[in-house]
Amino acid sequence: MQLYSFFNSSTSYRVRIALALKGLAFDTIPVNIRVGEHRAQPYVDEVNASATVPALVDGDVSLGQSLAIIDYLDAKYPQSRLVPQDIEARARVLELSMLISCDIHPVNNLRILKYLQGPLALSAEQKDAWYRHWVAEGMAGVERLLVKYGHGAWCFGDTPTLADVCLIPQIANAQRMGCDLSAYPRAMAVFAQAETHPAFLAAAPNRQPDYSV
Repeated sequence: MQLYSFFNSSTSYRVRIALALKGLAFDTIPVNIRVGEHRAQPYVDEVNASATVPALVDGDVSLGQSLAIIDYLDAKYPQSRLVPQDIEARARVLELSMLISCDIHPVNNLRILKYLQGPLALSAEQKDAWYRHWVAEGMAGVERLLVKYGHGAWCFGDTPTLADVCLIPQIANAQRMGCDLSAYPRAMAVFAQAETHPAFLAAAPNRQPDYSV
């Protein structure tokens, strides 16, 4: 398998965690979204029609969008399932995962932040305030769900699920952007757990071949 990835992309980070948790070998092909490599025509035409990272190529299958990739991996390689089969457990995992992937991440990804500072001419301070506002809105919801329904060392139990796969990159990005996360102790306890887990450590941005400061 080949993973087209950018080290600091939280969506790429999700897929790296999933691959590591399942023990699947893959080759990383860096795509520098800071300089627009994800918009290059060969990449869009041949690898990822959505012009984003990540993209996974597994034989004849080429997929973009991190949640679709992880669902594919869960179906083809069911060891260490990330989405439980139990109906209620599955719903809880997807509820939290989608809160992060649909409510927090889309308004704060790099192309949105670039648009704010480019065509809309917001200052760096205004852009940072935007980012922190939407992180606070979303993380408050995450914390409420974890307090009400979470249990065990991870979000929902004693093994990682898709909820953890989505949460850890989101927290890592929020830390990098200087967000105050002290109001989310349950979420931060899960983050601390991930910092001791080999799969999460292997997937971290600073362990990637294209890592730069």
